[in-house]
Amino acid sequence: MTKKRALISVSDKTGIIAFAKGLVELGVEIISTGGTKSTLEAEGIPTISIEEVTEFPEMLDGRVKTLHPKIHGGLLGRRDAMSHVEVMEANGIQPIDFVCVNLYPFKETILKEETTQEQAIENIDIGGPSMLRSAAKNHQFVTVVVDPMDYDQLLAELSKTGETTFATRQKLAAKVFRHTAAYDAMIAEYLTEAVGEKEPESLTLTYDLKQVLRYGENSHQNAAFYQNAIPVDFSIANAKQLHGKELSYNNIKDADAAIRISREFDQPAVVAVKHMNPCGIGIGETINEAYQYAYEADPVSIFGGIIVLNREVDKDVAEKMHQLFLEIIIAPSFSVEAFTLLSAKKNLRLMTLDFSQKDQAIEDEKVSVLGGLLIQNQDIVKEKSENWHVVTKRRPTIDELNALEFSWKTVKHVKSNAIVVANSHQTLGIGAGQMNRVGSVEIAIKQAGAKVNGAVLASDAFFPMGDSVEYAGKNGIKAIVQPGGSIKDQESIDMADKYGIAMIFTDIRHFRH
Repeated sequence: MTKKRALISVSDKTGIIAFAKGLVELGVEIISTGGTKSTLEAEGIPTISIEEVTEFPEMLDGRVKTLHPKIHGGLLGRRDAMSHVEVMEANGIQPIDFVCVNLYPFKETILKEETTQEQAIENIDIGGPSMLRSAAKNHQFVTVVVDPMDYDQLLAELSKTGETTFATRQKLAAKVFRHTAAYDAMIAEYLTEAVGEKEPESLTLTYDLKQVLRYGENSHQNAAFYQNAIPVDFSIANAKQLHGKELSYNNIKDADAAIRISREFDQPAVVAVKHMNPCGIGIGETINEAYQYAYEADPVSIFGGIIVLNREVDKDVAEKMHQLFLEIIIAPSFSVEAFTLLSAKKNLRLMTLDFSQKDQAIEDEKVSVLGGLLIQNQDIVKEKSENWHVVTKRRPTIDELNALEFSWKTVKHVKSNAIVVANSHQTLGIGAGQMNRVGSVEIAIKQAGAKVNGAVLASDAFFPMGDSVEYAGKNGIKAIVQPGGSIKDQESIDMADKYGIAMIFTDIRHFRH
């Protein structure tokens, strides 16, 4: 009876020695090539070279070695089809029963800053995916393994019965096709970006499972968190959790929103978020001052919120936050005293993030809809106030202009219809997601209370008529920033002039749905 054969050729050699020894102990012959063959033989594991099987030398700097009928015939030949068996016997093709292959490190190569495109291309594996796909297609007869995590389970099954079950082979085959699809998607994305293609005729994306979540938005929904195969440094997916229970679906979405907002500010800033909308934002000379402004912006809504600070959390700030119930605190770092104090709350998630990377390459936004996917670049347009134009008789003062710039950075992150009332260092009132704009204006102004007098207001889109401006003027707003562009812009301008409001048009809209 012909011995069973395994073809082993791996770039990642984790666990391969123990796996190969286990196969040999079960009477399996090992076919191998290149570095894998050297690694196995150095451990005393007998191997058969690819050249012995193919009777053909490696060539083209190793680009061609396994692409041969005696390899792929051994992988693809059906054992239950007499025509296949006869052809294999006539051509000296011996069946290959096990395949253990993983691929050239393309991802690891392109993650290195110094990598050239030529080096990236050389790390595109051709023979490996071909063998994996051949074996996986013929999984009725061939067992194929691509993940070192599966070695022990496979050996255990073989040790019991001498065979693998069809269910195991099918499961492993599905994993192979996921693996090769992800590998090809990464290559496609790399080359598509290299040639500057913005709207490819088909979209290939790949993500790695980061965490299976306890549930989704609600307890009856299943959910999981996947991370970009090429990690994005400044992201919730790449934040390091130091303490607290695992993140939930809603935690992740809220934290993502807070991180995006924090990117707007270079000076010490604190962002508090509830339900993906900011409930308080403060900037200051110190992070302590910024936190106080953020807290005072809405001391009620911050309860149970997510807080992002763009400076180290020191003991003073930690003592203030310790008094509240918070879900997550994200910062570049925590002082020893701050971490000791905050980690006393066992469920509070403490996370760090590299804020030095906040302005690096930023990925497109992807939003699922029923039956499809929407893609757009992020709303990170860098605006300069000198490009804005005053449309009213009164011009804003320097303090008002500073407040308008602050509120304009904020309003783009509030769900539309979005209104932000603010001064130069903190939000005072936020109106989010209302079906009409004047409704958001009323909410924001009422939330600001007595602080509205002399404050400024930002609107993410134009006012369709003068009612919003009139309400603002009656309640003490002194300056407004908005995109302009309504057919009734003049009505809003006239209303602003009536109440002595300075109004600026930016010509840029910031809807966020």
